[in-house]
Amino acid sequence: MKLPKIKTPLPGPKAAKLINIDNRRVSPSYTRDYPLVAEKAKGLWIDDPDGNIFLDFTAGIAVCATGHCHPKVVSAIKKQADKLIHMSGTDFYYTSQIALADKLASLVPGDGNNKVYFGNSGAESVEAAFKLARWFTKRELNIAFFGAFHGRTMGALSLTASKVIQKRHYNPLIPGITHIPYAYCYRCPYNMSYPACGIECVRWVEDNLFRTTMPAEEVAAIFVEPIQGEGGYVVPPSEFHVELQKVAKKYGILYVVDEVQAGMGRTGKMFAMEHFGVEPDIMALAKGIASGMPLGAMVAKSDIMVWEAGSHASTFGGNPISCSAALATIELLEDELMENAEIRGKYMMDQLRNLQNSIECIGDVRGKGLMIGVELVKDRETKERAGTWRNEVVLKAFEKGLLLLGCGENTIRFSPALTVSKEEIDVCLSIFEEVLLEVTS
Repeated sequence: MKLPKIKTPLPGPKAAKLINIDNRRVSPSYTRDYPLVAEKAKGLWIDDPDGNIFLDFTAGIAVCATGHCHPKVVSAIKKQADKLIHMSGTDFYYTSQIALADKLASLVPGDGNNKVYFGNSGAESVEAAFKLARWFTKRELNIAFFGAFHGRTMGALSLTASKVIQKRHYNPLIPGITHIPYAYCYRCPYNMSYPACGIECVRWVEDNLFRTTMPAEEVAAIFVEPIQGEGGYVVPPSEFHVELQKVAKKYGILYVVDEVQAGMGRTGKMFAMEHFGVEPDIMALAKGIASGMPLGAMVAKSDIMVWEAGSHASTFGGNPISCSAALATIELLEDELMENAEIRGKYMMDQLRNLQNSIECIGDVRGKGLMIGVELVKDRETKERAGTWRNEVVLKAFEKGLLLLGCGENTIRFSPALTVSKEEIDVCLSIFEEVLLEVTS
């Protein structure tokens, strides 16, 4: 069984030298939870310049769906680079972009009558969805959720409500956006319990928001993550999206789904919204779509994506190499990796719930497929958030060769490549348990 190998104090001398240069030359706005310098990677394993080997359960923030440097993806990239590196899809046609658009349009839940806009990232996909919703409806108001993360560009940031640091000194943002509570059952904002609540978080929209402060007929779209990502890997109850979309349809409001982190096979289905049986009007995609190549896509029903030529575009969006990587990624997802995500995800959730039975600080274990969150608390009765413990766990795991990331205020996310094996999960959980006990003892 392969195991992490830590040969030097972290960071090692070569990594420390690179980090010193980074500190002098790279924007301090980036967030680095620990001093990892990635030199090369394969599958779920990363080597740093000093020969230390780490087990990666972040997948580059849920991006490397097929693992680092999957041979089929690498081959597709090399073949495309030999043929065509760039020919802007804004002004010209080329094979890989057309092929990917056709594939994505057919994959999205519904009748397949969709069209695709290409950008470079999740934020760009959300920006495009934001603009299309306003263009199509001619309405100016929008609804988003507390805890949501949609990106850091100005439109996407206006929809985001994750951390105040992301908005400080950037106001005024785009007006007309109202944030409401997400269906966070572990910490119900209405102090109710599911299922007795009757999905109060949806009823509240119509019974209170639309009745008092927000004219429903002026709302362009509801922007929602099928499972909240940065907000804490929060999985809503099964009825949430169904009931919320009913409200949207009643008032001619578009249902815009941000699948940037949850989509592309991570939850065991191609799109997380398939777990809820909802067909979105517009969908934003990125992260796992191209196994690490920069690519974003916004997919919308054809009768909605009717904006005129020149109303929105991107020079690099849908780059030929990124599109080829995406086609190879989707093939791998369909052939084996979605199934593996479902199987390995269930195994990992079961093991984490076993840990929960014996380790008091694990307040909640939640997820779908390989999108799993573990919320740490100081006390299970009061649910006092253990944010400091969470941060210590992430750092100590790194020191033992396991790469994790936090999300929300006190949750640890597990988002490994969808190629993960049972043995790699066992290694991860062994280190995780060891670190939890060290931090909380």
